[in-house]
Amino acid sequence: MNIRPLHDRIVIKRLEENRKTPSGLVLPTGSQEKINKGKILAIGKGRILENGQLRPLDVKIGDIVIFKDGYSIEKQIINNEELLIMSENDILGILE
Repeated sequence: MNIRPLHDRIVIKRLEENRKTPSGLVLPTGSQEKINKGKILAIGKGRILENGQLRPLDVKIGDIVIFKDGYSIEKQIINNEELLIMSENDILGILE
């Protein structure tokens, strides 16, 4: 990975959508919304609190997470891949 996010920022690669229905029908690409699930590729060192202390992130590299969609999420092309850069606050949960 050629990027190291700062503070509480996280780099995520969005997971591919399942293009088949449970009955086996293949859906066209345009008929599906992008899913808000991805794999964490890189994380920052943590959030700097008001008192100056560093609070480490609750997620780690390799976690599969669900995140909210919003204007605060930055899309970047790095090494010919579309990656998402977001704050830890944009993550809703970790899939276990």
